[in-house]
Amino acid sequence: MTTLFIADLHLSEQRPDITELFITFLNNEARHARALYILGDLFEAWLGDDCILPAYQPIISNLKALTDNNIPVFFIHGNRDFLIGKQFCELTGCTLLDESTVITIDNQPYLIMHGDTLCTDDVKYQQFRAMVRNPEWQHQLLAKTPAERIALAKEYREISQSETAEKADDIMDVNQLEVEKAMRDAGVVTLIHGHTHRPDIHTFNLDGKTAQRIVLGDWYQQGSVLRLNNGEFSLEGLSI
Repeated sequence: MTTLFIADLHLSEQRPDITELFITFLNNEARHARALYILGDLFEAWLGDDCILPAYQPIISNLKALTDNNIPVFFIHGNRDFLIGKQFCELTGCTLLDESTVITIDNQPYLIMHGDTLCTDDVKYQQFRAMVRNPEWQHQLLAKTPAERIALAKEYREISQSETAEKADDIMDVNQLEVEKAMRDAGVVTLIHGHTHRPDIHTFNLDGKTAQRIVLGDWYQQGSVLRLNNGEFSLEGLSI
């Protein structure tokens, strides 16, 4: 059976066509999978389990339908939905994984993560990430009203778009030394991640062994899906 990996869907009420594509994917191909791994940024913004936007309800119910059909769904936080918590998992049946997790499929280990921790050249982003991942900062955010959270998320998004436009492309990509360190620490030769929106399968030498870094694409113009079947990977797009 095929194992599926996706990331960076950035689902929102502004793009109902992408939400519909994802729901179709859940109700068709995913129903026949061994498991589905969502490696972060499923949503454009998640402002807390107590602040679920109406546009997200069909996504939650269709994820629950999939897990009720005995298809395991695993989730890793992204930089947009790091506030997903216990209630979301209860509503969907998804299992929340650590931000850097080694999984084993057919006796082969794979390191999976969202991928933003690998972008160490982007110092300003890493500083922002450290702030929003601080439990005290999150506690203060969740104490605000839903309207206040929505306004703050919009403000941060506008700042991020402005800063991203001024950054060089290579700064926003992964740092190869950080990639190699993460793989050595995990004891793997295959890494799967998202975040950079640069789908590709990179092959390189890691301590005398052939290693792979597989980057998932986003879901803006089409849906990007990585399939693992009998030890072979294929990275393809789903048309809208």
